[in-house]
Amino acid sequence: MPSKSRVLAVHFSRLVALLAFLVPGAGSVSAASGGAEGEEATPTHDHLPLHAEEVFNLGPISITNSMIMVWVVALVLIVVVQAATRNMKLVPSGLQNFVEWLVESLFNFFSGIMGEHLAKRTFWFLGTVFILILFSNWFGLIPGVGTIGFELQGAGVVTEGAHRDTFRPFFRGAKADVNLTLAMAGTFFILWLYWSLTEIGVKNFFLHIFAPKGEFKGVMLGFMVALFLMVGLIEILSIAVRPIALTFRLYGNIYAGENMLETLMHQVPDFLQWLPVIPFYFLELLVGLIQALVFALLCAVFTKLMCEHHDEHDEHDHDEADSDANPAPSS
Repeated sequence: MPSKSRVLAVHFSRLVALLAFLVPGAGSVSAASGGAEGEEATPTHDHLPLHAEEVFNLGPISITNSMIMVWVVALVLIVVVQAATRNMKLVPSGLQNFVEWLVESLFNFFSGIMGEHLAKRTFWFLGTVFILILFSNWFGLIPGVGTIGFELQGAGVVTEGAHRDTFRPFFRGAKADVNLTLAMAGTFFILWLYWSLTEIGVKNFFLHIFAPKGEFKGVMLGFMVALFLMVGLIEILSIAVRPIALTFRLYGNIYAGENMLETLMHQVPDFLQWLPVIPFYFLELLVGLIQALVFALLCAVFTKLMCEHHDEHDEHDHDEADSDANPAPSS
């Protein structure tokens, strides 16, 4: 279906570019020192910091190595999509065939979870998030990411101790920066509110959270109203925590994987640093896929759960409309 794939590809390329610019400046997270004073071993190399590092700045805007990395990934994806959709054919082949297969497979996957109606409304975001996270994770494993850069010189450069910082890489795994994962989770939370309110309305939004589930009368009704009021408050807390959970689940797993690879590399002489990480590269490829799937899947499930009753109501209305339009033949 060339027309459908073209629309999806255009939305995909636009959102990739948008998410690439959502990355704020360098994070303010700093590593805490571990161990008593005087007992810390002096490192012989720079450790992977918890926060992205500034490569250069444009006035007040700090450009970090994770921002550069996500821009590279976004640019590659946009170029691939544009190349695949430039001369679309009714019978796809080559790059167009691959892109259509990827897009339609993802759309069918989310349709099976959310229903076709919600999938059509949200796929432009969910599909883009999955592909961006997946390829950002895999691009972070390319040799040279974290190892190609420049030496820091001048006053203020820490050359010894646990906070040694003498090297600044040009690239850092995009999802190993909490700023990007927070931007993506925050963007989803805003869109989730919009989708929920437009699908079920403000009234049903709060009824979904606070209203008793089922039919009750008399004293039992009063008891259930009080009970579900407390349950609703807990639900609001869980909704507020979702962006934080999405942020640190993705960031923590990707950062831990990159930190593990770097630690393994420095356990052997320089000329053998490539050897111990080879088995773990296959593990990190799998982790990159799983984390992309988990993030997108949780976003889809959260959206489906809030709009679930509306979908059931719609299906009931559609069934009644069909029965009215096609009455059963009289015998």
